Amino acid sequence: MPNRTRSTIWRPLTTAATAALLATFLAPTTAHPAPRESRPVHSYENAVREAVWVDTGLDADRDGRPDRVAVDIVRPREAAAQGRKVPVIMDASPYYSCCGRGNESQKKTYDANGDVVRMPLFYDNYFVSRGYAVVGVDLAGTNRSDGCVDVGGRSDILSAKAVVDWLNGRATAYTTRTGTTRAKATWTNGRTGMIGKSWDGTIANGVAATGVKGLKTIVPISAISSWYDYYFQQGAPLYDSGPDWLSDYVNSPDARAKCAAVQQKLVDGAPRTGDWTPLWTERDYVKDARKVRASVFLVHGAQDLNVRMKHVGQWWDALAKNGVERKIWLARTGHVDPFDFRRAEWVKTLHRWFDHELLGYDNGIDREPMADIERAPDQWVTSPVWPPRGTAATTLRPAHGGQPGVGTLGLRKGRGTETFTDDPRRGETDWAARIDSATADKAGFVTGPLTRALRLSGSSKVTVTATPSTATAHLSAVLVDLGPATIRDYAASGEGVTTLTDRDCWGASTTGDSACFLRTAADTTDVEHTVVSRGWADLGTHASAHQGGPLTPGKAYTITLDLAATDHVVPAGHRLALIVAGTDKDLIDPPSTRPTLTLDLSRTKAWVPFVGGAAAFARATAGPPGASPTGHLDGVSGPSQRAGRIPGGGR
Repeated sequence: MPNRTRSTIWRPLTTAATAALLATFLAPTTAHPAPRESRPVHSYENAVREAVWVDTGLDADRDGRPDRVAVDIVRPREAAAQGRKVPVIMDASPYYSCCGRGNESQKKTYDANGDVVRMPLFYDNYFVSRGYAVVGVDLAGTNRSDGCVDVGGRSDILSAKAVVDWLNGRATAYTTRTGTTRAKATWTNGRTGMIGKSWDGTIANGVAATGVKGLKTIVPISAISSWYDYYFQQGAPLYDSGPDWLSDYVNSPDARAKCAAVQQKLVDGAPRTGDWTPLWTERDYVKDARKVRASVFLVHGAQDLNVRMKHVGQWWDALAKNGVERKIWLARTGHVDPFDFRRAEWVKTLHRWFDHELLGYDNGIDREPMADIERAPDQWVTSPVWPPRGTAATTLRPAHGGQPGVGTLGLRKGRGTETFTDDPRRGETDWAARIDSATADKAGFVTGPLTRALRLSGSSKVTVTATPSTATAHLSAVLVDLGPATIRDYAASGEGVTTLTDRDCWGASTTGDSACFLRTAADTTDVEHTVVSRGWADLGTHASAHQGGPLTPGKAYTITLDLAATDHVVPAGHRLALIVAGTDKDLIDPPSTRPTLTLDLSRTKAWVPFVGGAAAFARATAGPPGASPTGHLDGVSGPSQRAGRIPGGGR
């Protein structure tokens, strides 16, 4: 079970005098060790609330003047009165007016002067009283900002970077959107941490990849690391639209009227062929990981089918290669904020992280385990490093089994062929449910029941040699844990959580901004198989992952599919399966034809990262082969594109 902490309800400090008295009471009268935790000694009710507009230096909307982005600020009044500079927690988002943030889809609200009354989420309620400023940035082209949304490109990233520059005295801001009175950030020391879920966290990744000075840490939650991989994987389309649709969805009415040229660039630069173009290079943050100066606390759902786990593996590995300080939480949810799946521990950990990274407190969080991993609903374990030491890619080989269409998976090289026909009506849950039966839509390969638990940690690859019957073909490769389990129901509407009717409180409240949020609980389901990792590709990209082409029917092609990162334990008694098939229903779009593909088993293999490597796999599969079950193995109801095309909007 997780190490739970007691919920603490911070009541509003009703007057500045009360806050000052409390600060005096808490102030040391004799020498004490350096502080290890910021305390709620400032008045949230009397905090300074103001707005500025930062000059981005761009004119994306082509109106003849530099674009300005709106920056709403909530900061402690007492610190300013004492001349004490504070660090900044910043969330740059396109969703503050169109869609809302968090489980309750909160939007910004304003008073008659245009100053923010409600800042979505708990960050300001909790952290302002602890001596932080909280800054909500309207991404260019959204809400009260000028410019155009370009979906992770220069306008998105540089509009947020400009705010970090302003906080550090390197950019210009104004007190109004069109005026000439300048505003200076004299109240901050410039130390900034960016946080946000989905698109917001993606912006944090992108700004960090510029190497901007003053950005000390980022906390990307369910975030994109390369926009190509949001829309395609190795040429296979993941959604039926491109970034132009998404830009139009979040652009303000003013931006829609001015940003036709940007929209057209998004259309022209992101063809539905799946070919890599300069547009995707501009939106690839992984290639710039060497520039990252900030530490990274990454959070993601292992069953996130919106921003998929591929974004985690490639970003994490690039950061590790470049020596970036890192921490990670991996949940068993879909596209869900940790505030909604592990609330008390999340607030506590985030508080300690910001205290360490932005206030410089030596609270020990940097010496604690790198990874927190959810094994089962609300059951967490830690790992000193991630992936664990001793993890090694092991080559697994598919081979023929005891009956046609039901193969084996082991260390020995297989022979012969297996054949399947793409059926867009079927997907990974259908394939896994019929793993022990010969079906025309898949090729399945299964170990015997494990004699001991086997842990997968990291990213896998699957190389297949396939001969198509038509000029187009898509491939899916899936790793599945076959055995009974209780899991979070990531395919349900809450993606593994259910929202309750009562509330708990995290910080101080005002009349216009409550610190009390609807509680949540794990939404679970009992299954007989669990998909562990997935990957997709257009076989036409066999020669280059960045460009596809037509296939010659009857010719064999070899391609390697990247499977998403994961951390999963297959228990003793369960089996591990590799499935190779065509269209994964609701997760990739089908090709223009329905090919039959023939796999050459001698040239098909998987590289799977096992803790303990090949020796661990050999020990776990050393027992006598068990009888294969028959019949249907229940799983989740099936993935859905219900939130497709919108990374995090309204949740």
